[in-house]
Order: sequence, then structure tokens, then C-alpha cells
Amino acid sequence: MKKRNSRRPASAKGARRKQAQLPQGLELIHLHAAGIDVGSAENYVCVPQHSVPPGEKNVRRFGVFSEQQDESVEWLKACGITTVAMEATGVYWMSLYDKIEAAGIEVVLVDPHSVKQVPGRKSDVLDCQWLQQLHTYGLLRGAFRPDAAVRDLRGLCRQRGDIVMNGAAYLQQAQKALVQMNVQLALVVSDINGETGLRIIEAILKGEREPKVLVMLRDPRCKKSSLAEMEAALQGHYTPELLFVLGQTIDGWKFCQGQLEVCDQQIAKALAVMPTAKARSPEVKVPPKAVPVDQAAAEKAKRPKRPRGNNQATVDFSEALRRVCGVDLMRICGLNVLSVLMLIAEIGTDMSHWRSEKAFASWLGLCPGTKISGGKVLSRRTRHVVNRAATILRLAAMAAGRTETWIGRFYRRKQAHLGPSKAITATAHKLANVIYHMLKYQEDYLPVDVVAHDLLARERRLRRLQSEAERLGYQLVECQQVA
Repeated sequence: MKKRNSRRPASAKGARRKQAQLPQGLELIHLHAAGIDVGSAENYVCVPQHSVPPGEKNVRRFGVFSEQQDESVEWLKACGITTVAMEATGVYWMSLYDKIEAAGIEVVLVDPHSVKQVPGRKSDVLDCQWLQQLHTYGLLRGAFRPDAAVRDLRGLCRQRGDIVMNGAAYLQQAQKALVQMNVQLALVVSDINGETGLRIIEAILKGEREPKVLVMLRDPRCKKSSLAEMEAALQGHYTPELLFVLGQTIDGWKFCQGQLEVCDQQIAKALAVMPTAKARSPEVKVPPKAVPVDQAAAEKAKRPKRPRGNNQATVDFSEALRRVCGVDLMRICGLNVLSVLMLIAEIGTDMSHWRSEKAFASWLGLCPGTKISGGKVLSRRTRHVVNRAATILRLAAMAAGRTETWIGRFYRRKQAHLGPSKAITATAHKLANVIYHMLKYQEDYLPVDVVAHDLLARERRLRRLQSEAERLGYQLVECQQVA
């Protein structure tokens, strides 16, 4: 057996790895730029070498306590730093971001995915040094971050979503306990947290076991099942431990409903302090794409409003949203008050962050990809983007697809052609364009006439068929001319 040589080669034993270098000839954009590697327990800060005295290192390590973060900000100010780049690492960057921004220093929040796309290697340099070098040459692009008022609203709306999810988890546990007791309440009522379901559950927790008595608590509007079916479904096997679990979960769900009401009141206060939208100036000219083709009587085609559910808003945000947005986004098919509230909390009302509606759709991850090589399209798949606003628009697209409006017909046409998943993305893309133009140009929503929309779609289809026939050497002829 050969003895393995444990010694490293002489070329690699004491050799220093190659320094990460960028292509030569790049122009220096930010001479006083710094880079920060944000972590959970410590932060590494790198400044240009010319910003520190001779012989002193340009990289320092700071802790994450408030006093240590203040020291890092003071060091940046002492070095004359005007702009700082940092990666979005979890939630650890938020407090430091606010402190640096309050000090009057520009902060560029960088997506880690975009840093990986920059050519070069960062083998023997720290992350903060690599960020500082890239930011010096202007190779980093800042991520979208709304103003303070929108950030406050965003935090409250996300908290509201978490409360709704917690309440749904409690309801699932309650339904599981009912099924284990063979009380099939979910099969005879629409929702176990509705009026009928809650009455029956409360009676069961108080000690009532007779199905005939429990059926009498049924609401007259309950039409899902007959009295005999409900009486048979309520014949269960009650055990003390499962009754205890049922009571605990119902109490937890009621607590979440109370928290939801308090959160809605706090959201109303956050909306009240947000600035009012600026009035549309008369000299601003809206591009032709911004206004729909025709105003239709599409209001008749809207679906009837459903009664307010348990997770709907307990406060009317309609007037506050109209004041903040300047337009009524609730008129768009598929959007309601809550979806508009969640959407504004994610994107804000200032559309100047995106240069066009195409850039806005790309940020949402709703536009087709452009993977082209050698003049050949390799893939048009949309890139994977985790964006809450895109999720809201996709849900709105699914709701709009069940209506008889022009958006609903567009969805069904795309569904027949591309399938349901791509149809949802395409419809969400169209909704994003409408919202962008309404917020940017302060134009009211004018629904497109359904008949005019179908005629335009028919004309586009005829043009495609004619071009295809000409390419194959045929000619399209109308049936009336043949007769």
C-alpha cells in the first residue's frame, strides 16, 4: 500500500490565492463608497483606503448592539463616506439601514442574487470589500424600498396577514377535533366559523349532545343540507380530551378575531398619516395605452357582492385608500378593499421608482423571460420572484377570470391557449399595467367594452391566420363569398 503524502504541493503551500479583480478600464463612479457585510452577530465595514490614515486598516468589525451600530455610523461619517452598499440579509440590516439613512448617507440595499451575477471572484477578500469595490465602480443596483409611511403600513398589513393565518390554523385544529369525534359539521354547513357552525360548537362545549336540539340552532338561511342530514352528521362520539382541544382552538380563533380588529384600527391610523395624492396636472399627457379603448356598461357584468367574511376588514378603508392613491383602484375587476390595501402596502403609490410599466412588471416577475442565444429563443419562462404584490395580483386575476368583463374574457382566452397557470400570469401582468398607469397618470379606471374587446381579439386572430396561410401558400376566403 502506498503511503499517502500529507504534504501539500510547494506551489499551493504558502501561495496566496489570486486577488479578485474586475476588468481594467472601469470608471470610478463613487469615490467615497463603503461596503457592509451584515450578519446576525457582527458587521464588517469596509471603506476606501484613501479614507483612513496611512497604516490603518480600512476594514473594521462592529457588533450588532445599538451602541456598536452607532460607532460604525460615526466611523463612516469620520471617513467622509457618502454612499454605502449592503446586502439584504434577513431582517438584520433594517436597524442599521435606518441609522445610516438618518445620518444623511445614501444606502444602497443590494439583492444577493444581483451580486452573484457580477463577473469576478471574491475568493480571498471579505464580502464587505467585494461590495465596496463593486459599488465604487457603480456595478450595484439598489433594491426597491418605499418611504417610511409605506413601510409602517407594510408592517401592519403583513402582521394582519399573519393573524389571519394563525386564525385559519386554529380553525383547522377545531375541524380536526370534530372529525375525530365523528361530528361531521363541515359536511352540512358552508363554514364551521359561520353563524350556524359557531352556535352548534358553543352548544356542544356547554354540554349539549342531542342532535335534535343542536339542529334547532341552524340559521334559516342555511341551505346546504336538510335537517335530517344535519341531525345525522351531529351524532358523534364525544370524549373529554377532544372537547378540551375543541374549546382551546375556538378560544384561540376568537382571540385572533379580536387581534384582527385591533390591527385594523392601527392600519386606519397609519393610512390617516399618509400624504394625500397629488392632483393630476392638466399638462400631463397620458399615452394611448394608459386609457382603455372604450367605456362600457361592464358594471352590469360584475358579480354580486358576497357577504363580509370573518377575515374581512372591520374598518372601512375605502375613502382613505382613494385619498392616498388619488384614484379608485377598487373599480378594477378582481380587486377589493383588502387586496388594494395589501397592494399599496407593498408597492406604495409613487410609480417613479420604475421607469415604465415594463420595468414594473419585470420587478413583479410577471413578464416573459428573454433567454436568447444565437438568435434563438431558448425560454420565455418567467423568472422566479418572491413578491407579495405579484401574489395579490395573481389572486385578483383568478377572481377576474370568473367574471364576464373584458379581463375575464382575456383570462379565458389565454387559458384555452396557454393553460391556467400562464393565463393567471398574463392576466396579472395586464392588471399590473392598469394599476401602474392609474397611479402614475392619476387617470380613472375606464372598463373596456366587452363587444369592442372581442372584435379586436377577432381581428388579431384573423391577421395571424392570414399570415400563416400566406406562409404556407394558401389564401383565406370568407364563407359568404364562396356561397
